[in-house]
Amino acid sequence: LPGDSNPKESSPFINSSDAAAEKSQQYDGKNMALFEEEMDTSPMVSSLLSSLANYSNLPQGSKEHEEAENNEAEPSRKKPVKAPQLGTLMGVFMPCIQNIFGVILFLRMTWLVGIGGVIGTFVIVFMCCTTTMLTAISMSAIATNGVVPAGGSYYMISRSLGPEFGGAVGICFYLGTTYAGAMYILGAIELLLIYIVPKAAIFPLEGLEGPEAEAALLNSMRVYGTILLTSMATVVFVGVKYVNKLALVFLACVILSILAVYAGVIKTAIEPPDFVCILGNRTLVWKGFDVCAKTIETANGTVTTKLWSIFCDSPFLNATCDKYFERNNVTQIQGIPGITSGIMTDNLFGTYYEKGDLVGRRHMESAEDQDDPLTSINRYVLADITSFFTLLVGIYFPSVTGIMAGSNRSGDLRDAQKSIPVGTIAAISTTSAVYMSSVVLFGACIEGVVLRDKFGEGVHGNLVIGTLAWPSPWVIVIGSFFSTCGAGLQSLTGAPRLLQAIAKDGIVPALRIFGHGKANGEPTWSLLLTACICESGILIASLDSVAPILSMFFLMCYMFVNLACAVQTLLRTPNWRPRFKFYHWTLSFLGMSLCLTLMFLCSWYYAIVAMGIAGSIYKYIEFAGAEKEWGDGIRGVSLSAARYALMRLEEGPPHTKNWRPQLLVLVSTDTEQNVEQPRLLSLTNQLKAGKGLTIVGTALEGTYLENHDQAHRAEQALRKLMETEKVKGFCQVTVSSNLRDATSHLLQASGLGGLKHNAVLVSWPRNWKQEDDHKTWKNFVELVRETTAAHLALLVPKNISAFPSNSERFSEGHIDVWWIVHDGGMLMLLPFLLRQHKVWRKCKMRIFTVAQMDDNSIQMKKDLTTFLYHLRIEAMVEVVEMHDSDISAYTYEKTLVMEQRSQMLKQIKMSKNERGREVQLIHDNTTPASPVTPATLLTPEAAQSPGEQVQMTWTEKCDGEPDKLPGPATPEGIKDIFNMKPNQSNVRRMHTALRLNEVIIKKSSEAKLVLLNMPGPPKNRSGDENYMEFLEVLTDGLNRVLLVRGGGREVITIYS
Repeated sequence: LPGDSNPKESSPFINSSDAAAEKSQQYDGKNMALFEEEMDTSPMVSSLLSSLANYSNLPQGSKEHEEAENNEAEPSRKKPVKAPQLGTLMGVFMPCIQNIFGVILFLRMTWLVGIGGVIGTFVIVFMCCTTTMLTAISMSAIATNGVVPAGGSYYMISRSLGPEFGGAVGICFYLGTTYAGAMYILGAIELLLIYIVPKAAIFPLEGLEGPEAEAALLNSMRVYGTILLTSMATVVFVGVKYVNKLALVFLACVILSILAVYAGVIKTAIEPPDFVCILGNRTLVWKGFDVCAKTIETANGTVTTKLWSIFCDSPFLNATCDKYFERNNVTQIQGIPGITSGIMTDNLFGTYYEKGDLVGRRHMESAEDQDDPLTSINRYVLADITSFFTLLVGIYFPSVTGIMAGSNRSGDLRDAQKSIPVGTIAAISTTSAVYMSSVVLFGACIEGVVLRDKFGEGVHGNLVIGTLAWPSPWVIVIGSFFSTCGAGLQSLTGAPRLLQAIAKDGIVPALRIFGHGKANGEPTWSLLLTACICESGILIASLDSVAPILSMFFLMCYMFVNLACAVQTLLRTPNWRPRFKFYHWTLSFLGMSLCLTLMFLCSWYYAIVAMGIAGSIYKYIEFAGAEKEWGDGIRGVSLSAARYALMRLEEGPPHTKNWRPQLLVLVSTDTEQNVEQPRLLSLTNQLKAGKGLTIVGTALEGTYLENHDQAHRAEQALRKLMETEKVKGFCQVTVSSNLRDATSHLLQASGLGGLKHNAVLVSWPRNWKQEDDHKTWKNFVELVRETTAAHLALLVPKNISAFPSNSERFSEGHIDVWWIVHDGGMLMLLPFLLRQHKVWRKCKMRIFTVAQMDDNSIQMKKDLTTFLYHLRIEAMVEVVEMHDSDISAYTYEKTLVMEQRSQMLKQIKMSKNERGREVQLIHDNTTPASPVTPATLLTPEAAQSPGEQVQMTWTEKCDGEPDKLPGPATPEGIKDIFNMKPNQSNVRRMHTALRLNEVIIKKSSEAKLVLLNMPGPPKNRSGDENYMEFLEVLTDGLNRVLLVRGGGREVITIYS
């Protein structure tokens, strides 16, 4: 083919620029030349797919920090970022295991089983594990619904439920992670001071009893905790790579410790270890004595033991001893009878203690006198806190947290959508199995008094779980110490990054400073804040007090993960297509309910505080935060709720009791698209006590294609003004070939379904007499006609610039209502609504009505007062009597001037060409059935609608005979205008307007606002200008007037 060798020549899209040539080269040969005009906005599918395939969701996380630190010496040479390589096992399963297994398992699990019993503790463990499993299912659904960048749970919730929920839950999760760090540090210090090196205590416990000993221990923990926190924060600050390298070591410690416990359980079946010394039924603190007996037989006879010396005043047999010691025998029992001993039956049910109670053995005889004072108290094992079921829930729950560890690393995973569900659910299943088996095995192996001995004082001060372990208790002690340190480091690494992610999102303005960090992105400021919050947890010093605090924050986070999944599933949003299919909204709701239940079970007051914190953050973000559109579920909920409500509204018109002004506010804009009557929006705000719909609309002339930028600017100006005037509603800009049509379109098309406007607010056209083209007032009169046809109420404020702004306040004055014709009660309702606003609140309401000659004005006043009483509206009532009086010469004169002016303007306005066009138009449209009237000469519209010509106009005589007006084409016509007589109908109307105006000025000249009925426009358009003149006369001399036309329905009722 001839064109094949050089396809460019035959291309119709070629132009001279190189870029265009390049572009055409790109699309020629691909049969894509047809689309090349749009390539800037719509890229080729091939280029789109290649960019999607190369998308990397690597977080600004540990990997980059490590690389940044390693590459500091060679900044010029930039390494390409490696693709994430972690699989399910190392990327999700192991981090979850490490985070879930923690301090509670080693330090509190045995005590929980002893206090709560096997059944009670099993219920707690089952409940908590079910909660995390259901949360993991919901989380898996969210995590597999698209690519989840770094940020884990915060990212998932904020993008599913919106910035407000996301910020609130993100900060809760951050606080939870931070307090978890405090809990791990306290756990490590407890291991250090009680089991590893008790002599290291700064405040020694020797010789102290009860509260003093407890205070000394807590103070030591505070000092050491602060030291450990400082050193950990320094390690994190120096480099996160050290934390990541140590993570595997710490994980190995955890797994070894758990294996050691299982090995110990097997060993107890063969060789039960450890004995406990009991006096009567009280467990003794095994410290300071070696033999569990009062005396021992030797070759020299009976000798007292060290235990005797503890309870007696001398080592001799005749010494004075503690009465309880004298009356009861010392027995030695097996602390760990073993799995085959059947001890499980004794441990099935719980034993709850008050603080300071003695930890005793059930079903064992004890001789004691109730009157005897309790002496040698520090020799017995005592309950250190008051225990109850809900406390155990709060202490245990932190040991199932950590399920987000995998999703938090989503950026480092090879295939996050596959790894997160599998890894997380496998980790929860594994840990749940370990926890549940631990509860049963501890109950089956260990004596109840040992289980309830929190610090192992009865077993030589060893860690209770350590006495069960094989080969040595030190395996557990050292292993758990390292694992708690590791978990603490992980918390101090993760929490600042989470805070940094929230800060960088910019949804919480107060946190913006925490988005900054070191050059390599390390969150320095966030780490500082995290360390300070963590320190507040350490100052509490008690592991049992810190645990419920972080339980709250984690439960709150998990609750919202479940809510996010449930909302997305129920809304069926088109974008909700998770790869993980084994989820259901009922499971999410069950998970959410469990989280809420556990929150109040743990501690109802902590739950309320946590909810208060989350609620405050939510409202703060709502008011002060940046506007973010993340396509979140809450927007979807709003959309569904709005659709449902709109469908319900469609079922029928609202009842009179529910009627409220739904305003369409029509404003005009200048050439710069600024609103010309800003006070109209002030009045709108003052009328909005009814809380109805508000649509602020403006009309522009032209075509939409050419003026869409102008329309956008006008919309922005409207929004800005609405914000300034605090008007809540919507704005709409319509562009049409002429303003009349544009306004008509606004009137017809604004609103949606049942949520449509029922009242139009438009200001009186200023200087309408001076307008050259007369369009302004003609448009206004047409608008009045259209609102009447559409059964819409119409409010027309005259002299709008004199109306008060929202900041003004009237300290006194009246709102006067002139009720001349019944309009459905609009005149009663509007002053009531205005008086709800601060501007008008102190104004009193007066209602005037007009009585004719044959009306009983006294009875009218009584009836009106009763009517207002039933309407529950407070107002002064006055009936104004208007007697029939002769029409004054002034009225004749004013009417004549009005008509002369009207005719003169029409004649002067007509050029020769226009006159010629008019005559031709009249000639073409004249038929025998439709004789030409002078009205036809005045307006071309009349010629187009012959049906209207037979109606009586405001310029015709009362008998329907048209005036014989001189033809406008003759010069004599102008002379004859000055000789014409006024139309009788117009004279009567002018008379009414003048008389009413006179009465209104007399009564209401001092009123802050006058509301009165607005007369309807003439049926025939030829009297439009006279109509405007009558309204002008009616309101002449009044400062603020609101003309009101009803919409043809009752808007106010006396019934409840």
